[in-house]
Amino acid sequence: MAAAGDGPWLDDAAGRLVRPFTVSNGRTEPSVALDLMSQVMATGVTPLGYLGPEHAQVLELCRAPVSVAEIAAHLKLPAVVTKVLLSDLVDCGALTTKPPAFHHTPTDRSLLEAVLDGLRRQL
Repeated sequence: MAAAGDGPWLDDAAGRLVRPFTVSNGRTEPSVALDLMSQVMATGVTPLGYLGPEHAQVLELCRAPVSVAEIAAHLKLPAVVTKVLLSDLVDCGALTTKPPAFHHTPTDRSLLEAVLDGLRRQL
């Protein structure tokens, strides 16, 4: 089992020991509109005040542009919780966002192929 501050608290048998919505202090509405395909990237601004360990993990993941969906997968958190964490960092200037490059239909073949390629790279 991981010690406090060493990342997500996990137990091999039980799984995550901290409920996902505890990470966002029970909040379910992000202050910034984010799509799962939105790209986020660290700005280099250091957030003022205390942020949780998940916020620090997000900043590490966002050294280069990365999608909201990828961050949620890395953190092993629901997308809505991840969006709340991301919006905290956008609000304090530590992250910048860019809407998805695909503005047309979500069933567009090129979009689906890009998603499939990304999934294959992760496996």
